Amino acid sequence: MSDAIRSYARNSTFNILSPEQEKKIHESCLQVLEQTGVSTTNKRLLRVMADHGQKVDFDEMRIRFDPDFVEQQRKKAPRNYTLHARNPEYDLPLGGERGWLSTDGCPAHVWDIDTLQRRYSAKEDITRFTTVADALPQVAIQWQCCAANDKPVMVRPMHETHAQWHATSKHIMQMTAIDPFNAKGLVEMCQVIAGGADELRARPIMSNFQCSISPLHWDEPTVDAMEIFAEAGIPVGMCAMPLAGASAPLSVAGLMVIANAEILSGFTILETLVPGAKTFHVSYNTTIDMNTGELNPAWGANDIFAEMGSAQMGRYFNVPTCHGAYGTGSKASDWQSGAQAGLAAMGAMLVPGDMLTGIGSLYGDSVSSITELMLGAEIYEIAAGWSDGFAFDDESLALDAINNVGPAGHFLDQEHTLIHMREFWRETHMNRMTWDAWEGAGRPDPQVSANDKARQILETHEPMPLPDGMQPELDKIMDAYEIEALATEQAV
Repeated sequence: MSDAIRSYARNSTFNILSPEQEKKIHESCLQVLEQTGVSTTNKRLLRVMADHGQKVDFDEMRIRFDPDFVEQQRKKAPRNYTLHARNPEYDLPLGGERGWLSTDGCPAHVWDIDTLQRRYSAKEDITRFTTVADALPQVAIQWQCCAANDKPVMVRPMHETHAQWHATSKHIMQMTAIDPFNAKGLVEMCQVIAGGADELRARPIMSNFQCSISPLHWDEPTVDAMEIFAEAGIPVGMCAMPLAGASAPLSVAGLMVIANAEILSGFTILETLVPGAKTFHVSYNTTIDMNTGELNPAWGANDIFAEMGSAQMGRYFNVPTCHGAYGTGSKASDWQSGAQAGLAAMGAMLVPGDMLTGIGSLYGDSVSSITELMLGAEIYEIAAGWSDGFAFDDESLALDAINNVGPAGHFLDQEHTLIHMREFWRETHMNRMTWDAWEGAGRPDPQVSANDKARQILETHEPMPLPDGMQPELDKIMDAYEIEALATEQAV
């Protein structure tokens, strides 16, 4: 692990759920999986689960899990492992004392820092965003920040990751490949970069997560994709995205039961198909606006509590966790986005998971924004500094310096001040000008500073290059899968 990436401390002992509440949620999840079960369109999965003694209704295409079986299977998942990177300096151990920040994904729109307008995203936008995030020490994990709308739908997930390989040497978390076709293509790419199948298993440079469909459903391609990734040695997280009031009960407790029941069922499925597979707990709990029926992006206490509780439940299940923060409902990088990001980031530091995500999105994760990425990194820096805490040793207590200065003196010329002057936080984009200087500069907004810095990064930052000859190999795989996908589409 290197200091090149800004991690956060996971030593907080704050629990938002009591031990009794943890146990109650766990028992409720097991009851849901036993009595209600999950549905699936994957007939092969139905047969596998029947062969393992689970109660399977082939007509309803529903699996009801024995609680002991769920517990037996989830315990096969390792608690500690490493997310590797193309540059080993950026390897990320999970399950330890430090946690890591990732970007967000995968909106269909971007906020253009040149035109200052929202527009549909393209593959090149992913490369630009990934390049900027590669230069930010606060970002440890690269998601696909937006959709490659200019590429064929059938191979769009492959294109979205293909756009990143040359733009970053950090760990990539693939979150758009939810079918076996794209999963196979991405595994081929990973094996080229890692140096072979065995090398990829030893150093998985990419992870993935698969989502249930709330409430309580697993789609056929999703199950197949998770198996392909896991067999290749790629960690596969289990993700639930229930909406309270729509696909989950309209209560925080009911929302958490649905989310964790789905995740537990995912662990059970994955560990049955690929015993010992690396996995992690991913939960994004949110609500709908009961006045309109739309997703409620202006989230508040309910959502933050549910996210903090999800991180705690993942820890209870003894697997690495990934949970959301940031992801503001605001349409711009403004007061609302800053308030929501700050509150969520501080909540995440109180109940710290292994991974924290959501930086770089606006409008309820519907618009990808480099501006928000830059400003979110500054908020994260403050929160991570708070989580690390501060020294209270003899030198830090500064009794000698206090005695040297005495009453009515000052500390500007003290050696203690010189030693510590660079330790205190200073702004990157937040404004600290005097009022007159601010007026004289035309009342600049932090957004302007963020965009200027992002443009500078795009002009000057050079990510670690791919080895000679590797990019053509990746291009060849990409082209071959696109040709096959288009031929299949034309045949249909």
